[in-house]
Amino acid sequence: MFPTTSSSEPGFQQLPLNTTLPRDWKTLTSGPEIPEMPLVCLTDFQAYAQKHLSKSTWDYIEGGADECFTRDDNITAFKRIRLRPRYLKDVQEVDTRTTVQGEEITAPICISPTGFHCLVWPDGEMSTARAAQAAGICYITSTYASCALEDIVATAPRGLRWFQLYMQSDKQLNKQLVQKVESLGFKALVITVDVPKLGNRRQDIQNQLDLKMNLLLKDLRSTKERNPMPYFQMFPIDASFCWNDLSWLQSITRLPIILKGILTKEDAELAVKHNVHGIIVSNHGGRQLDDVLASGEYGVEEVLNIIKNEFHTSMALTGCRSVAEINQDLIQFSRL
Repeated sequence: MFPTTSSSEPGFQQLPLNTTLPRDWKTLTSGPEIPEMPLVCLTDFQAYAQKHLSKSTWDYIEGGADECFTRDDNITAFKRIRLRPRYLKDVQEVDTRTTVQGEEITAPICISPTGFHCLVWPDGEMSTARAAQAAGICYITSTYASCALEDIVATAPRGLRWFQLYMQSDKQLNKQLVQKVESLGFKALVITVDVPKLGNRRQDIQNQLDLKMNLLLKDLRSTKERNPMPYFQMFPIDASFCWNDLSWLQSITRLPIILKGILTKEDAELAVKHNVHGIIVSNHGGRQLDDVLASGEYGVEEVLNIIKNEFHTSMALTGCRSVAEINQDLIQFSRL
């Protein structure tokens, strides 16, 4: 998803890459290759991506922390879910729509924040934003987006956007970022809480993958700064950010604040106590702490449509006419 030259637009700016580009980079940039067989499920898209991306890029996307136990457990946990269908209900009309933070979406599906989309497609996050808008779902844009925020907004002006924020050590920078996304029409702040430091991603180390040189936050850079510096060195993640700091964050924005990375009952209760608007239960895809509990534009749009269709089918075949009718009685966990 990305251009290899720097953008003159303010916001996140793409710098020349130190990483290895996909083997078929010319094919990727000239347009999507038509697959021999239709891609009908997410596994098909996964296999197609692995075939067409460089090893270092694929390992970055697919990899987890340390021995990848948690990443693999995530997949196993989903495979253990079994549905308990209820029949003889009128499911001629099934409505998948619901609301999130007061905004209507076509299904309870959203795109979670991931960075560096330009590693796999020239338009990067702009393609993702357009696909999310077309699907009518929420797109959570990452702090480490490889496209300018203004460009992401301009390319999908009607889309529902939230912004994921890694709290930076520079408090003024955090304030500027928050004010920027608020002025651009983002509807919520998603604060990632499980990255006081990056997890030990062995494959990236073995591949000598260096994403630090990919991004530069041009419009928030000090005017005294003459020489480009790696993004992570200029703006390190704040490892000291804690519960008491949430009140400061709430004082500088009207946006709802959602905490991403909560995994325990105790932290969920603390989130309620500190008046946050929501939590996202997440173990970062197993990319941060191993051994914790499990929890392209056309391509993106097709993937979203597949997920929405599968969700619609599951609702119809379990006797649910609306999202409000879905409850815990409809699922059980297999012993396998």
